Amino acid sequence: MLDQLVVATSTDPSDDALSRILKAESIAVRRGSLDDMAERFNQVIAEFRPDTIVRLTADCPLADPSVVDKVISDHVASEADYTSNTIVRTYPQGLDVECVKSTAFSTLMDLPLTQSEREHVTLGIYTRPDQFTLCSVTQPADHSTLRWTVDLPEDLAFVREIYGRLYAENPRFDQDDILSFLRKNPRLNRTN
Repeated sequence: MLDQLVVATSTDPSDDALSRILKAESIAVRRGSLDDMAERFNQVIAEFRPDTIVRLTADCPLADPSVVDKVISDHVASEADYTSNTIVRTYPQGLDVECVKSTAFSTLMDLPLTQSEREHVTLGIYTRPDQFTLCSVTQPADHSTLRWTVDLPEDLAFVREIYGRLYAENPRFDQDDILSFLRKNPRLNRTN
């Protein structure tokens, strides 16, 4: 359900290689402050003028398109300012999806934001339920204890193992494929 992909990364030299790869693949990349991700998003919104922003983070490389579509569908149906599958977590940490109305994000940017709110982009929205309408997306099975995000070297090793085992056979593998693989290989399971 995504219309366009834009990678909002920093102007820090450590992101130069990423920027080159994205441009070579004809993926839109916009660069801004390393420490002010909210302003990076604001610049992308000003340029591309989306009605809704879908936020997928680089530390979640196992993104499941069906989960992304579910969050988008629920966001559209609810007409909420902010919709996510992280408000009440039932998905593994690492399948995070957030949808934000551009108008809500503009309202957020007019508020006095803390450094943490500028760094974590949507924190200022979901911590203000009195100002913004929120919609939580959950699934019947609770897999909230599973850790599929990349913050540590062990996390990266796990993701590489998953891609190494699943991608060649099915490049469109999803949450169910990973769960099935982990049931057969429980030693690889990672939990929070």
